[in-house]
Amino acid sequence: MRIVLRGFLCWLGLWGIQNPAVHAANPIAVNPPAIPTLGCWFWSQAEFEPEGYKTFLNMVKDHSPYNLLTTSLRIPRKELLEDDTHAQIKAAALYAQQCGIPMVLDLDVRLARQAFQREYPGELQEQLILREVDLSSSGPVEVEIHASELSDHYTARTTPYISLRGALRRVYAYTRGPEGIDPASLRDITPDCSVVESSPERIKLILKRNADENAAKACVMVSFTHLTPDVFAPHLLEFQRRILKRYADVPLAGACKDEWGFPPCFDGNPEKNRFWYSSARAETYAQRTGGRDLLADCLLMYRGLAGQERARWAAVNHFMDMSRLRNGAVEQDFYLAVKEIFGATAIVATHPTWWPYPEAREFEKNGLHWWAARRDWAQTDEVTPFAARTSLCKKWNSPVWFNMYYSSSKSDYEQQVWASVLGGGRVNYHPLYPSEKRSLENSRALLRGGLMRAESRVRLLNFITHSPLDCPVAVVFGHANAMNWAGGGYNDVGMSIADGLWRAGYPADLIPSSEIDNGSLGIDAAGWIHYGPQRYAAVILYHPDFEKPGTARFFHTAASGPTALFRCGDWTKDFEGNDFDGQAALPASMTVLPDATAAVSAIIQHLRQRNIPLQSPASLSFGSFGHVSSCPPVEGFCRLIDGTVIQVAGTRNVAGDPIRRTIRIGKHEAVFDAEGLAAARLDENGKLLALAAGGLREFSAGDFHLILPAPLDLALWRDAGNRFHGVVQGHAGPLPEPLRALTTDWVALSLPNVLE
Repeated sequence: MRIVLRGFLCWLGLWGIQNPAVHAANPIAVNPPAIPTLGCWFWSQAEFEPEGYKTFLNMVKDHSPYNLLTTSLRIPRKELLEDDTHAQIKAAALYAQQCGIPMVLDLDVRLARQAFQREYPGELQEQLILREVDLSSSGPVEVEIHASELSDHYTARTTPYISLRGALRRVYAYTRGPEGIDPASLRDITPDCSVVESSPERIKLILKRNADENAAKACVMVSFTHLTPDVFAPHLLEFQRRILKRYADVPLAGACKDEWGFPPCFDGNPEKNRFWYSSARAETYAQRTGGRDLLADCLLMYRGLAGQERARWAAVNHFMDMSRLRNGAVEQDFYLAVKEIFGATAIVATHPTWWPYPEAREFEKNGLHWWAARRDWAQTDEVTPFAARTSLCKKWNSPVWFNMYYSSSKSDYEQQVWASVLGGGRVNYHPLYPSEKRSLENSRALLRGGLMRAESRVRLLNFITHSPLDCPVAVVFGHANAMNWAGGGYNDVGMSIADGLWRAGYPADLIPSSEIDNGSLGIDAAGWIHYGPQRYAAVILYHPDFEKPGTARFFHTAASGPTALFRCGDWTKDFEGNDFDGQAALPASMTVLPDATAAVSAIIQHLRQRNIPLQSPASLSFGSFGHVSSCPPVEGFCRLIDGTVIQVAGTRNVAGDPIRRTIRIGKHEAVFDAEGLAAARLDENGKLLALAAGGLREFSAGDFHLILPAPLDLALWRDAGNRFHGVVQGHAGPLPEPLRALTTDWVALSLPNVLE
């Protein structure tokens, strides 16, 4: 029996090293990367002390099953391109490698903003602010507009996105009624305005007395330039590659890009009077709209012009689509650059999600580009809905998703470790937000008690399956419609349908319609609608207003296949705002439903008629950030696409409650006496293909029977030649004879010591 410390076998595939006895003959595990156990490491000033990084690394080496660390700086006045930063990170990476816990480092351009400013001072992000004021016929009007205070996790403890300069862009005068601005009254009065003060903090100007009764109002448009690269900056991609190359000599496992996008908008811009702006973006906007002026269209998007509703809808669609596409392009170039610079097996990690819910704040941040942000495993954070997590698994052909989770309560982590498994994923352990005094203590708290014991049992699944959760339904929401505040479906992506299906025991993937446009949501040779490896028994198109014609063509093609088609919401306008008869364009066989409640009911009825098996209902709710969504329980079962059925139990003891039950796997049954985790996959004849269990005492399925003299954590699987391979963990001494009789190829994993 081979001994492997710290579960290092799971990590071999990440470096492109394959153990022939365990991996080479196993059809589910031949291609790296393998599935790691992720922990977060946020650097404070303590890590920059001489060998200060050793404290954290020694702790997690001894007391956690982590074999990969997503690592980021959270330190004032430390930037990535500084020599001392590079030197300390290199020393830490070398030591982390020695500890068997390699680092994936956050190498984002926002951690080198001052360097970018010095090199490209004209390519910084601007925020355009519009302020409507009443004009006066009795005298001049003074207007004062202040810069926004912009901050996020990259700036709270480092250099804020301070305003560097302000500028007056344009002033319009007009009259406005219930239907918007009167176009006949609209005129540019910028030359008639006097700028009293133009500073980084404020713009103060004076509007002359109004002598025109047809212009009772004015809109002042100013911009403030902030200390962060413009998302549309011409040199942005070149600069982010330069950072990666600077760290090419460091033994990193890969690189992170975390919550990329424009600076955060914490209120979702409810007045729609703030726009992320730059000359580069204005030029791109003109190119894609046939020469339209972005400044003029910002007024159109803000207040609307009477009789120009179509133009307003189209302007919003183009503006928001630009955000999605550009942010996705930046993410894609980062992914490719990491592979080019660090090697094909280098990891690109952490989450593109910022506001952990698909809503207005995320629209402003990145155009809801989650499905365009490529990662080696699907990545989310905080309370991102499970329907989005599983969807991202299918997009990136990822066996699991990782959710970077934090809470002020240890019990929340204890819930999420098992709920995540039932939802098809894993936890990336985030020890709250660090501070100089609490960073290390927050990390220690996670290593006490049974949480890491539970996670060690979860990792056994990585040996027997690389398949994502089976979700028989896709909720495809109109991406443009959800983000268009001038339309009728703003800020609604169909989460009520997805949540309703999860609560009923039918997990559903949430997918934006832009995934039809880019070809990711497809139709296979048998006619099934599929997303990566997932075939769907049912697909519902939700609020398709503003869709492009390709959406109608897609569903016409799918109508002849076995996937049942549903629709909720009208389709009366195309992407350019023109009238469109969606009822006629979509297939007549597509069932039309009046609302989300009716949709959930109809889809459930259809799945039952087709005998689609249930999984444990998502009976819990979780949330913050203004939203609540459905969450799987800590005891129940789920089914993966490859047929693996997983049972978990962690209600009373996070390390695992007893599982003594018969589990249905397809047409057959398996009997377990285990603890915390019980999973198996059988072939169509009931033959055992794979098994993983915590504290296993007894297992039987078909003609396979295993009785152990003492409880044991193990994973067992057959290769393509029908030979068994196995892993045990936390076992000292000779293997029990029943295991030796199955195979001589066993690997022993050590368990982390519980931190006292």
